[in-house]
Amino acid sequence: MVLPVLLVVLAVCVGGCVCVVWAGRGGPRWVRAVAAVTLAAGTLVRDVRGRNRRRNRWSIGGGTSGDG
Repeated sequence: MVLPVLLVVLAVCVGGCVCVVWAGRGGPRWVRAVAAVTLAAGTLVRDVRGRNRRRNRWSIGGGTSGDG
């Protein structure tokens, strides 16, 4: 059951990346819309990871030696 879900998630990610490239080359309106959603989702994920990283850095025992 997990494998089909992961394959669908992978297909959605690859499709989003294809739409970003296609929109950069001047694709149709729906491709530009999918690309905008894909880029917004990527920004959201990056922001959430950054917040978690900052929170873990200041927690007790949250980092390893050598963190910058």
